[in-house]
Amino acid sequence: CDDEAASCSVPADSDSIRLNDITLQLPELRKLLQVLKHKRESCGGQVPKNGLGDVFLVGTGPGDPDLLTLKAVKVIQKADLLLYDRLVSNAVLDLVGPDARLLYVGKTAGYHSRTQEEIHELLLSFAEAGATVVRLKGGDPLVFGRGGEEMDFLQQQGIQVKVIPGITAASGISAELGIPLTHRGIANSVRFLTGHSRKGGTDPLFVAENAADPDSTLVVYMGLSTLPSLAQKLIHHGLPPDTPATAVERGTTPQQRMVFAELKDLADKIKTAELVSPTLIIIGKVVALSPFWLQSLTEASRLVEV
Repeated sequence: CDDEAASCSVPADSDSIRLNDITLQLPELRKLLQVLKHKRESCGGQVPKNGLGDVFLVGTGPGDPDLLTLKAVKVIQKADLLLYDRLVSNAVLDLVGPDARLLYVGKTAGYHSRTQEEIHELLLSFAEAGATVVRLKGGDPLVFGRGGEEMDFLQQQGIQVKVIPGITAASGISAELGIPLTHRGIANSVRFLTGHSRKGGTDPLFVAENAADPDSTLVVYMGLSTLPSLAQKLIHHGLPPDTPATAVERGTTPQQRMVFAELKDLADKIKTAELVSPTLIIIGKVVALSPFWLQSLTEASRLVEV
């Protein structure tokens, strides 16, 4: 492929797309809009009702492409345009049809991408052109994925939105590690928390007081930077310092890395291991049911003996 990168099938190194300035792709997208409009006008009975295309919010799971639903694969393969972010693995992108266009709309350090409002407008523009548009999201679109915002915006514009659920990171990664999120006599509930505040603050963890329940499992998304504060608050509000916990980077993928520790030591263990985003954190007594927990204790004991 040359400058018409947006019109090519997924390259072997899909990361290259993520490094390109998104503005270089926009001229090709404008051309695609014109092509789609002409195509829809010349297709007779295949023109969508009211001339509008469908938008699919598709959950791609925690990273392992084998965890995709059959419905997600079918939609991914028939899309005209797919918008994706850095939580969508290259293995999932490899399933995209050869004639589809890919547009990276994620955020990485030092790299400016589209705002949420601009993503809304992109989805709307292509749907109005009659395209089949897929918004790929890591995990599940409606679990900390801002899928609800995109769905609300498009529906207000008269665009039909279909949500295809994905295995959220909490379920996929806990299963990979052999951690039951709930377990009779150990954890009677599970709670999903976000480590980010809506406006990017550094201390959004006002929920810690109500979350410090020894009989519940806590799963923290996007919580690397705020974990030290969260751990202190949970302990302050009554969660035992020795509560088992784990942090998993890029869970279910070949790049998966993880650390296990008691809650009071987890932040230090993460720092030593140099885990980076995306990392999921699971806190609760059920973590001790994982075979990796016993393995981590054995390794720690060996280090002490040495």
